[in-house]
Amino acid sequence: KKFVLSPEESIRIQKGLGSDIIMIMDECPKKTNDYNVINKSMELSIYWAERSKIAFGSNPHKGLFGIVQGGLFKDLRIKSLNALVKINFDGYAIGGLAVGETQTEMFNVLDDIKYVMPENKPRYLMGVGTPINLLENISLGIDMFDCVMPTRNARNGMIFTANGTINIKNKKWELDFSFLDSDNYCFVDITYSKSYVRHLFTVNEMLGKQICSIHNLAFYIWLVRESRKHILAGDFVKWKKKMVKQLDQRL
Repeated sequence: KKFVLSPEESIRIQKGLGSDIIMIMDECPKKTNDYNVINKSMELSIYWAERSKIAFGSNPHKGLFGIVQGGLFKDLRIKSLNALVKINFDGYAIGGLAVGETQTEMFNVLDDIKYVMPENKPRYLMGVGTPINLLENISLGIDMFDCVMPTRNARNGMIFTANGTINIKNKKWELDFSFLDSDNYCFVDITYSKSYVRHLFTVNEMLGKQICSIHNLAFYIWLVRESRKHILAGDFVKWKKKMVKQLDQRL
């Protein structure tokens, strides 16, 4: 059977799920340098944004977010953003990134539009990212993120810490009976040792993946809370530079 997913149907489904933040329907093209392809996709997304807004109606307890498209082209990004601001959404997401572009290209896109985005509305970067990505993008004005990385990487044995990244499957941890993370972001960090968690991976025991997932999620929550604390203290940039150096280590 063929099923048609329209902007109206997308909004209806999200409402039915009880979503607090509802996203417009948009098109996220593959990374390409073809200006015409990106422009055509961006125009389609604007058209769908208008229809999504009408289908959403008004609800003071829910938020409808527009999604800025335009690839790596500054003029298309600004054109998309201005059109969405005119429609008037509760927040603005930046889509079409984390699809194969370099970190520098991602940062350039955000730098191009940060002064055009409404100051009184949340800014949401979709599909990002590593702990370093989070800190760098916070410095560019991003408020919200979503990404599978904390749990996906955890299932492959990657543990994020404030001092760098651990591949718990490496043999070097075989006889390391120290805590998983002595900084203690959550209960698993001082309940299990590195050696034990590595053992769980070697025997393909699901508990190892669960422990690493819980740790990584707790670490991400700590990282953004610390970011907020340092923003309020006025020393975020200094703290971020120190943290980026630490996070870039492979332990």
